[in-house]
Amino acid sequence: MKILLGDFKAKVGREKNFKPIILHQDNNDNGIRIVNFASSKNLVVKNTMFPHGNIQKYTWTSPDGKTHNQIDYILIDWRWHSGILDVRSFRRAECDTDHCLVAAEVRERLAVSKREGQMFDGKSFNLRKLNELEDRKQFEIEITNRFAALEYLSDDQDINRTWETIKENIKTSAKESICLQELKQHKPWIDEECLGFLDQRKPSKMQWIHDEAKAM
Repeated sequence: MKILLGDFKAKVGREKNFKPIILHQDNNDNGIRIVNFASSKNLVVKNTMFPHGNIQKYTWTSPDGKTHNQIDYILIDWRWHSGILDVRSFRRAECDTDHCLVAAEVRERLAVSKREGQMFDGKSFNLRKLNELEDRKQFEIEITNRFAALEYLSDDQDINRTWETIKENIKTSAKESICLQELKQHKPWIDEECLGFLDQRKPSKMQWIHDEAKAM
């Protein structure tokens, strides 16, 4: 997910794609540039997609206190644009600047393999055993003993190496207490007999195609 944000000094006008909810009537030069840039990089100007009132849209107030513009924008990949749920400005946030605070509500969905954490040397853990009191207590004892040894790890140790040590201890404890189970081997959906029938079918099909082409 790529997000581009900042003060672009741009006024994005009522282009066809953004017409319903744009603050300004016309583009300025920077507005044209930002629209062209977004189009070329497959980005979306997310400030223009939420039906707020003008008071929640403008991001800058001129020194006269009367002129308000929307010149700060948040752009995101079109593929991930639904991950931004809202964009608005907050006038009351004191940032020691003539710009308003622009905030976006972002939701990122991460795809995580559920089976990966249940694997050890290509086999899966028999997690159903944790429902049995005796096996669950054995797992608790194993993991408690292994984590007791981790208390003597140095605080200066690399965080990634520490995590690998913790992860391996958890997996080893599970292996010792709840055991592993072989993964089911699925039968192939096609066998030698089917392949033989396909080979017999090919000459007949080619002959039929040849006859059809000759008839045309």
